[in-house]
Amino acid sequence: MRLTRYTDYAMRVLLYLGSRPDRLCSISEIATAYGISQNHLMKVVSDLVGAGYLESVRGRSGGIRLAMPTKQINVGELIRYTEDDFDLVECGECVIAPACGLTSVLDEALGAFLDILGRYSLADVLAKKGDFTHLLHAASQGSRPSA
Repeated sequence: MRLTRYTDYAMRVLLYLGSRPDRLCSISEIATAYGISQNHLMKVVSDLVGAGYLESVRGRSGGIRLAMPTKQINVGELIRYTEDDFDLVECGECVIAPACGLTSVLDEALGAFLDILGRYSLADVLAKKGDFTHLLHAASQGSRPSA
């Protein structure tokens, strides 16, 4: 299973903001920290604001932040929201589709994949590996973090 860049960027934004719950962040700050396109992030952020994952504050000292606690953001739900096509193979025009059992096996595998993702919140993901803030700061400064 491969997720789209859109989903990757959505998760990155949420991880970044989840690691900084006490302040507003800018899209350019996030883009710089990850070394990714600010234009791509603007579309993702706009969509996440519309979906209720993020809150946008306008004005000179504005920015974005999570619209809910990290424990309330379910990774599986987010991925279902950001991915628009979960077809692992295109069976519609295949001549053996009516007799093939692969479709149901792949559907079961996809269901298991999404079920496992649904067991985790953004808080769980943030707690898995450590300090995102330190790593992203080092990356935005062009250096590798010290161990």
